[in-house]
Amino acid sequence: MTNKYQVRYAASPQDVKTYDTKRLREEFLIQNLMEPDTINLVYTHYDRYIAGGAVPVKSPLILKTIEPLKSDYFLERRELGIINVGGKGFVTVDRTKYELAYKEALYIGKENKEVIFNSDDAANPAQFYLNSAPAHKVFPTKKVSQQDAEVVELGSVETANARTIRKLIVNSVVESCQVQMGMTELKTGSVWNTMPAHVHDRRMEVYFYFEVPENQAICHFMGEPQETRHIWMNNNEAVISPPWSIHSGSGTSNYTFIWGMAGENLDYGDMDHCKITELK
Repeated sequence: MTNKYQVRYAASPQDVKTYDTKRLREEFLIQNLMEPDTINLVYTHYDRYIAGGAVPVKSPLILKTIEPLKSDYFLERRELGIINVGGKGFVTVDRTKYELAYKEALYIGKENKEVIFNSDDAANPAQFYLNSAPAHKVFPTKKVSQQDAEVVELGSVETANARTIRKLIVNSVVESCQVQMGMTELKTGSVWNTMPAHVHDRRMEVYFYFEVPENQAICHFMGEPQETRHIWMNNNEAVISPPWSIHSGSGTSNYTFIWGMAGENLDYGDMDHCKITELK
């Protein structure tokens, strides 16, 4: 069993304008999240958010605190959102077991001391995608199935962005302090996500792309609306989106992605839209 972590610092939009491709990827792209028998975490200074992955295969994985948290246990001052993007598994939270099938979610409130990840079948292990943020209040741990999600249909085939949004960990479904998570599934023939694009200066965001077919890829767009940049991404990779940045993408095929947010408020609609014709 291995626990790994990285730290990413915040950058101003003025600095990012000078980044080449290599530097842009180093600062914002998160790779190798789903490594067998490993918990991988990235701690970003944008709203002290943590994105990570846990893939238990040969044995259970225990979520341990990391040095930057200066805490006795991981959730001492934090909350955690989990979505399973692999085979069936279960998460044990202070001796209570929660079974998670593909695309099911679990919210875990602060002050839970023990979180353990398990797979039902080592040949088809669970792949738990993790998002965590600081928490000021204890809320109950709650599982969220696909049927529990708040579902929204957006876009159209004509604009290549027909998509289904499933809000899994949002304040209309689960009580949380900051963390919000959901899933956007692109329909066959559609490739654009979050278009028209937007920014939300009061919240940061992380995208995790999965169900990207073999030999296909995603071109993720970020940056200020008038100074955009792009990062090419593969299956099971994530990207950090600062509050000042747009976050949108286009694939060479349809795909699914998980969005996770934290920041000043829980208002899902708190965003500043950018006209497509004004992006540069």
